[in-house]
Amino acid sequence: MCRLYAMRSNEPTRVECSLVNAQNALMRQSRQDMEGLMHGHGWGVADYRDGLPLVEKQTWAAFHGEHFAKAAARVYAHTVIAHVRRATVGEPSIENTHPFSHGPWIFAHNGTIPNFLKVRDRMMPEIERMFRNDIRGTTDSEHIFYYILSLHYRNPNASLRRLVGKALSRIVEWSAEVDPDAKIGLNVILTDGQFFVGSRLGRTLWHLTRESVFVCPICGKSHVHHEPKTDYRAVEIASEPITDDNWREVPDGTVYSVDEFFYLDAESIAGCVDEVLA
Repeated sequence: MCRLYAMRSNEPTRVECSLVNAQNALMRQSRQDMEGLMHGHGWGVADYRDGLPLVEKQTWAAFHGEHFAKAAARVYAHTVIAHVRRATVGEPSIENTHPFSHGPWIFAHNGTIPNFLKVRDRMMPEIERMFRNDIRGTTDSEHIFYYILSLHYRNPNASLRRLVGKALSRIVEWSAEVDPDAKIGLNVILTDGQFFVGSRLGRTLWHLTRESVFVCPICGKSHVHHEPKTDYRAVEIASEPITDDNWREVPDGTVYSVDEFFYLDAESIAGCVDEVLA
């Protein structure tokens, strides 16, 4: 169990209110989410500078001290991923703290692969050797990341959304081989700063589309220095609704992408299984 947040916009946008100040900001969820659980085993905030991931993370709770709040306050970006961890696979450590990054890619995961060590035995042969050497921690999440990157490496022209769906479908199959009754959780987010894809499977997930610049009722300011000739567009994605706005559930069992118009477009994970991949 973890809690995650992501934002993708066509103009640089501040996310401090969503991460720190909102009614159900991610920092508040780290202390207690809607299920009454604490997510205090680490936090991370990632965006892009000059086209490369900038990731800041720590192993203590986001609600402890000012470090998470300061990290949130500095972010002004097109693409943001943030995560607070409740450890299930892998001990609390920097190596096991989300988001993970490799080259231009940033990845975060909310959920658990049950019996992971047995599933890992099936997954590792499918991870490219050059990526295996980059695995630093012991989480199921990091292994999922490099498995997806391996599929992308072998199939660079394949639809990234369908590729993620195929990868998750295969992981579900491996999990069922180990224990058919195990309940798997696979909410993932993957981006290179241009493409933005994710999934919902077995965990809660919500999204909010913004179609114009607005004055935030929490801080009383706009979150963007708006270019007048631009139609502002943004999508926010979160494990739980962050604000009192009109958040909508992402359908369970789906993979999604944020399209060129900054709408969330989803299809079933099952619909990706026939994708021909190496």
